Amino acid sequence: MTPPESAEAADTCVQAAHADADLLVLHKPPGLLCVPGLGPAKQDCLSARAQQRWPGALIVHRLDQATSGLLLMARHLNAQRRLGHAFAERQVHKRYQAVVQGQLGGDDSAWHEINLPIAADWARRPLRVIDHAQGKPSLTRWRVLAHDAAARTTRIELEPVTGRTHQLRVHLAAIGHPIVGDALYADAAAHEQSTRLLLHASHLAFMHPVTGERLALEWAADF
Repeated sequence: MTPPESAEAADTCVQAAHADADLLVLHKPPGLLCVPGLGPAKQDCLSARAQQRWPGALIVHRLDQATSGLLLMARHLNAQRRLGHAFAERQVHKRYQAVVQGQLGGDDSAWHEINLPIAADWARRPLRVIDHAQGKPSLTRWRVLAHDAAARTTRIELEPVTGRTHQLRVHLAAIGHPIVGDALYADAAAHEQSTRLLLHASHLAFMHPVTGERLALEWAADF
């Protein structure tokens, strides 16, 4: 297997936590799209930048535009198919870090759960809402990492068991602790505490689709 790469490519501004002949694990900066959007102003994205450096690279999953952190891409169709299956079967382990408004939880580091069904808010797309009648089952695990009494915030680690759109943002807002900097689900006070969403995909672990080796990658949050 090709050794992991960590250097930044000056021409495309892509940083890799791992790169080999079959897959890539890249760092997505906050504010950058994963795939192209509509219109010429939204063509710059992580997948396009990656394809400049690794021609033929294919998207496997996505992060919200506002979220930073680790993103998995495939180098060929067979790897994309196998990795997509691993995501569908919940064989890819993801962890995030976030800073949320308020003093969440106690002083222990025990894991807790948010189990609330999520549905599309059709009148306000692309927003999501908690909907006990129509929502899809959605489960998030979380634990406290640190409290900041002066800022009245809590740093937490998150594990999305399911993978609904905006799941972490919706769940935390629903329990009264929106993510700091969230322009969609936080109140004005929490939104204005940061110029960016303080949500970062910090850990990604999975079985290599070709070699069967277990890979576990980390990328520390910069907030």
